[in-house]
Amino acid sequence: MSRDPIEVFLNSLHHPMLASIDLKLDRMLRLLAILGNPQKRIPPVIHVAGTNGKGSLLANLQSILQMAGYKVHKYTSPHLVHFRERIVLAGRDIEEAHILNIVKHVSSQLQSQPATFFEATTAIAFLAFSEKPADVLLLETGMGGRLDATNVVEKPILTAITPIAVDHREYLGKTIAAIAGEKAGIIKSGVPCVIGRQEAEAAAVLEEKAKIVSASLYRSGHEWHHTHGEYKSDKRYIHFKPSLNGLFQYDNSATAIACLDMLPQFKVTDKQIIEGIAGVHWPARLQHITSGALVTLANGHQLWLDGGHNPQGGQVLGAWMAEQQHDIHVICGMMKGKDAKAYLQHIAPYLQSLHAVAIPNESSSHSSSSLASEAKTLGIDAYESASVEKALQTITSHAKNPSIICICGSLYLAGHVLHINASQKAA
Repeated sequence: MSRDPIEVFLNSLHHPMLASIDLKLDRMLRLLAILGNPQKRIPPVIHVAGTNGKGSLLANLQSILQMAGYKVHKYTSPHLVHFRERIVLAGRDIEEAHILNIVKHVSSQLQSQPATFFEATTAIAFLAFSEKPADVLLLETGMGGRLDATNVVEKPILTAITPIAVDHREYLGKTIAAIAGEKAGIIKSGVPCVIGRQEAEAAAVLEEKAKIVSASLYRSGHEWHHTHGEYKSDKRYIHFKPSLNGLFQYDNSATAIACLDMLPQFKVTDKQIIEGIAGVHWPARLQHITSGALVTLANGHQLWLDGGHNPQGGQVLGAWMAEQQHDIHVICGMMKGKDAKAYLQHIAPYLQSLHAVAIPNESSSHSSSSLASEAKTLGIDAYESASVEKALQTITSHAKNPSIICICGSLYLAGHVLHINASQKAA
């Protein structure tokens, strides 16, 4: 067990009867009632759902709003290196002593009201947000929307839905339409909803839901438009350049601007938008790692990190790889619930080699052998590796040319990589 006191108490939140994900709201509402309904005492909420780009959208909004002088709370998941990343209070990760006190309090209530881990940690977040004033709370769903633990906020000031793709099929449904139906559950009566770029099947479901509950939609390709760095609506015309890598980040930044279009109560200038987007920092999203223990181990090769983990994430990564002018080697780890083949097929044409690793301390990780086997069926020159460090050593000893080494396939793997890269010496 971890010696970190926060991790020790977080481990205690895993109730044995509710160890797996169980999408319901009644349990969450009972727990919040015991805790005094903190979700009713939080700052105005922007509630975000979707399959891809949620975190990047919130990172853009946080950066822009803070550039304009507003105090911003933010809730995201999962974390990469430490749990405190999930709960941002007025622009800073929650302090260790503060969260430890809240975790202890919530943990003491779970005997009378069991909850899943995500329900308990979301309750912890609501307590933290209720105790510190801010101008806005950026709230990310964990999964789905309709029955997500965050969907207890009755009247957000805005909802937003990023691109929807097939993911978490065992919980959300097997089709785009079914998954969109779950994501649409955050749309509230009388609350405007910003819609990012969507497939037609998903868009139709979202539009039907909005019609049923009388919510106005602000849709990409309809009420607002963007091309490569150019945003147009009847409210503003602006050129911008994201700090984050990948063409898809233009979508995420443009969606953030669309959200601001629908929030006239926040006074934000075009200059603040441009500077905010240019100043976004969001780790493990096509992140170029330029210093640290693993960079030393990479021995002169470029080291990149990406946490995309579903077919759309693979498509985005493949599009980026297609633009590169170097040989590309991949170190890949994925969770068992992900469609590895559908992900890998998008990057397969661009790889010199793939080195499969199991994600450390994750029992639900693909084994290195199963992942390498999936890659081989796609014609990828694939190998098993005992660790990220071993894979790096193998690549650097065999690569004939200066190469790109991309570690990818999972946010859990990305968190592990950031942790070991920050250490003084990689094994």
